[in-house]
Amino acid sequence: MPEGIRKINVIGHLHPDTDSICSAIAYAHLKNEVEHTNIYEPRRAGAVNRETAFVLRHFGFDEPQLITSVTPQIKDTEIQRQGGIDGEMSLFSAWNLMREAKTDTLCITDEDNNLEGLIAVKDIANANMDVFDTSVIGESHTCYANIIDTLKGEMILGDPTARVDGGNVRVGTTPELMEDTVEPGDIVLTTNRYETQQFAVECEARCLIVCCSAHISHRVIASAERHGCAIITTPYDTYAAARLVSMSIPVRAKMLSEGILKVSVNTAIDDARKMMAHSRHRFFPVIDEDSKYVGLVSSPNLLSAKRKHVILVDHNERSQSVEGLEQAEIMEIIDHHRIGSIETSGPAYFRNMPVGCTCTIVHMMYREQGVRIPKNIAGLMLSAILSDTLAFRSPTCTQVDRDAAAALAEIAGVDIETYADAMFEAAADLTGRTAEEVFGADFKVFSRGNVKFGVGQGSYMTEKSRKAAEALVGPYLAEAAREEELPLVFYLFTDVKSSSSEILWYGDGAEGIVERAFDAEPQDGMARLPGVVSRKKQVIPALMATLQSIQEDQD
Repeated sequence: MPEGIRKINVIGHLHPDTDSICSAIAYAHLKNEVEHTNIYEPRRAGAVNRETAFVLRHFGFDEPQLITSVTPQIKDTEIQRQGGIDGEMSLFSAWNLMREAKTDTLCITDEDNNLEGLIAVKDIANANMDVFDTSVIGESHTCYANIIDTLKGEMILGDPTARVDGGNVRVGTTPELMEDTVEPGDIVLTTNRYETQQFAVECEARCLIVCCSAHISHRVIASAERHGCAIITTPYDTYAAARLVSMSIPVRAKMLSEGILKVSVNTAIDDARKMMAHSRHRFFPVIDEDSKYVGLVSSPNLLSAKRKHVILVDHNERSQSVEGLEQAEIMEIIDHHRIGSIETSGPAYFRNMPVGCTCTIVHMMYREQGVRIPKNIAGLMLSAILSDTLAFRSPTCTQVDRDAAAALAEIAGVDIETYADAMFEAAADLTGRTAEEVFGADFKVFSRGNVKFGVGQGSYMTEKSRKAAEALVGPYLAEAAREEELPLVFYLFTDVKSSSSEILWYGDGAEGIVERAFDAEPQDGMARLPGVVSRKKQVIPALMATLQSIQEDQD
């Protein structure tokens, strides 16, 4: 993403309905048309219901990407873009790279940028202190090129790409002292003495390292060639060369490859902080969505995490929004419901209007901005209005909604009555659906005082489909209450054509609440509510008032 450009998520409520999804898509499109300083992307906070899926397919849209939390993530921090290193890099080169990059950890990756391991400066220090491990070069199959690079040497004889496949590191002093120590396959460090060099070759040494850039006679070179002994010269003296040579081993020999604590770019900052608190490492590898290595992050980086920017549509209550909202920056709220419990950390654009649908407000904003509405976007907004107003039958429907729907239908080339029937029929189809799916298609949580409760709603074109839904969902309400951790659950089954509903419930005292709220006569766990079709305008206010009255009576 270009520097200075931020992604802003446009999000509807949990258990999204058609208005929640369509208003997010339509409003994100409008914002991208009129602003070019940020990128606006629609998101969904839950699974889409069948009605919404029908609408999206009909007008050629994919489901918006799911978002379940807006807490800051690793991607919102300053990731240190330290590239991965090859596992064949020497410890000495890795140590120098750490000094240059001012880091104490490097990540080892393969040619496809998959994380293979990590090495910290303490690992290099430990390797350097293990002066008694004389076999480490052979056991790690060190490449001669690493030895040459570490010792700033020159290969006089041999193949730099070949590997050491065994033996120990020995310091050659005199033939007498070397006789019982140097064995075939060893690496021998010598000075300028001809006898010492020649004796090491005759002992079948694998490699002769001549220190202080000392002269090597042609006889020694010829003998070494016959015996298959490589020769390297180094400007370092014997002491320095002996200390440094073990640093030529590849980092893969000392890297941590099992149990690596790594974080994803999508890991929440809070989760990463807890993980880091229990680790002895300072830096942690970061991988992307494809499990590819991208860089390093440390605890101080987490302090500078940027808040996510969000726009909320079709809701303004905390209980109906995604997790972590209190850690996000709310830029705007576009809604048509009662003003709820969401608080913002700073001033935000808040547009709330008493109309039947959020998309009606979005349609007004398109007109105010002078932005042409594409045919498919018009179809989405029309669908949302028809859904939220039950094809203009809901008491929440206003003339503004009707006018907006007519204008959008003309743009979309849709016959309202025919399309509305098809849309509602798609929503009512229970084929292959579970009670949980039907229940969660349009369910919201509310609170009054210290009481939380949930209200779901399904709309049906025929009595047969409505009764089938009641038979499926009714027995599930008890389980739903437990899953949602709610003491009270109500579910409204609305008959669109007769403009009436039947309500089912679960919870201690729920039947009395329904009886009192709607002046109804419950029978067999159900109450019929003639003329009641709007959850927002007819059901929620009645339940709120009743619960408040009950609490006052108890006080």
